[in-house]
Amino acid sequence: MNVHEYQAKELLAKFGVGIPAGIPALTVEEAVAAAKQLPGPLYVVKAQIHAGGRGKGKFKELGPDAKGGVRLAKSVEEVEDFAKEMLGNTLVTVQTGEAGKQVNRLYVTDGVDIAREYYLSMVVDRATGRVAMIVSTEGGMDIEEVAHSTPEKIATIVIDPAQGFMPHHGRAVAAALKLSGDLAKQAATIAKQLFTAFNALDCDMLEINPLVETKDGNLLVLDTKMSFDSNALYRHPDVVALRDETEEDPAEIEASKYDLAYIKLDGNIGCMVNGAGLAMATMDIIKLNGEFPANFLDVGGGATTEKVTAAFKIILRDPAVKGILVNIFGGIMKCDIIADGIVAAAKEVNLQVPLVVRLEGTNVQQGKDILANSGLAIVPANDLGDAAQKIVAEVRKVS
Repeated sequence: MNVHEYQAKELLAKFGVGIPAGIPALTVEEAVAAAKQLPGPLYVVKAQIHAGGRGKGKFKELGPDAKGGVRLAKSVEEVEDFAKEMLGNTLVTVQTGEAGKQVNRLYVTDGVDIAREYYLSMVVDRATGRVAMIVSTEGGMDIEEVAHSTPEKIATIVIDPAQGFMPHHGRAVAAALKLSGDLAKQAATIAKQLFTAFNALDCDMLEINPLVETKDGNLLVLDTKMSFDSNALYRHPDVVALRDETEEDPAEIEASKYDLAYIKLDGNIGCMVNGAGLAMATMDIIKLNGEFPANFLDVGGGATTEKVTAAFKIILRDPAVKGILVNIFGGIMKCDIIADGIVAAAKEVNLQVPLVVRLEGTNVQQGKDILANSGLAIVPANDLGDAAQKIVAEVRKVS
């Protein structure tokens, strides 16, 4: 789960992290009122979407010469003008793809007199089971280019969660940022506050870009992105309340209601699989045979008829889907029960596209018999390779 920049900053402020004054706005009038409450005379108007690269982004409706989604305003009147241009229009960035995202919220902040920009982020290093703190002196909009061209300017500090954040970690962060004196102490303090927030909120990613040094000698979080471990959200109802469903794919929202893991892709073959690893292998073998998966969909180990039906409906919401491949290993769930669910779901949704089913596991023959006697045009497959070849052939027949 992701949140907007202003929401992430509000969460960080509770842990003592220094952030510039700012107020969210849903309308032009609210943006103007927000600017009037801030000290000024400089203001920053930021489009709030769940994607990076806003500063370099372009609005579809405003032409190639228009400014991006982060703008410096020198008066309340400019704040109003920028709000009118941004709200309701589509911002295209390197992370949104060509479709872009409609801007429905703004964040109006006080201007900051910047001396230097730095980068600091935290992610879970799954290889070591530790938190990796990534630090660079080269913060700002070109951090991706820094990572690509000058990786030596990026330092990684690994923190054992059992040990926690220690003073030497803070010193390592300050050294990586080449800070000394009071700024080094501030960097160590902010790093500890961010680590505390990362753990307390069950984050899986926390990015500060940029962390800025102001000309009066303070470190402030100027921009942040934060995402959370979905499996831990039950512990954080306050975070769940921040969810903005307008930023999410409607099909993914529907899938979450049935505890289905669904991600829309750009292909034409819908996939319904149990198990993330098996789903990845299924998508790979579809591509190996010359077509592209339309989605990642993991129905999990306990695939009931209700879940299978919901999965079919979600897959078929995508008009690009020309066929469906079901690849199920019946370990916890028996193949005959899965087959009953597939038949019932296919009948309920009045399936009109080719369907190839590969079953393996407990009661596999009973499952295959159920599919064969269903009266539906279900194409059985013996193994994953056979299934991929058959669904690709069926899709190309109707294309």
